[in-house]
Amino acid sequence: MNKLYAPIALALTAALLSAPAGAQEAVKKKLYCWNEAGRKVCGDALPASATDSARTEFSAKSGMTTSQVGRALTPEERAAAAAQATIEQQTQFQLAAQRMREHAMAESYATEADLRRAFSSRIALLDDTIKATQLSIGGLRQSLISLLRQAGEAELAGKRVPANLAGTITTQHNELIRQQAMLVTHRQDRGEIDAELEHALQTYRALKGPKAAAGPGDGDA
Repeated sequence: MNKLYAPIALALTAALLSAPAGAQEAVKKKLYCWNEAGRKVCGDALPASATDSARTEFSAKSGMTTSQVGRALTPEERAAAAAQATIEQQTQFQLAAQRMREHAMAESYATEADLRRAFSSRIALLDDTIKATQLSIGGLRQSLISLLRQAGEAELAGKRVPANLAGTITTQHNELIRQQAMLVTHRQDRGEIDAELEHALQTYRALKGPKAAAGPGDGDA
């Protein structure tokens, strides 16, 4: 049976190879559709004015869509795309560096208790800083209240508020605002270090396995 069909296959191949060039080109020919001045235009050739436009390409033989070509980017869009690509590359570098730090962390601490102790000094320092800032804010409030009382008494007595008193009130008020902003920042840092510790523990457990929480000898009978 193979011998019977072989001449047919050879004949078809020969016919295709010997087909006129125009017929072969017709098979490859494309049709294009694009928007021009708000209206859809189609043709069998793409003018130079449409090379940067979004378009749909069709097969002239089958009428099926062969590709969708987006419009050319503007210089601003190209710059934005390049900037986004740089950001994504930097993000990948940061993630790779983070993974390296996490693996190094898993090698550095024998147990979770060791990892917690590494964070405890940072946590204690932040807690002390928050307490000190709170005390400073309390002292500034009391001092400012006293200064404002003095200014109020002077005004009630029909006197001008001394310039040095007014200046001190302004200075202490500005310092109070600064200290309050610092307290907000310290509290945010404190929350972030708690989240960082929790993430570090989860990563540590994933890298070290279920025995990570046990200290040396804890699992011995």
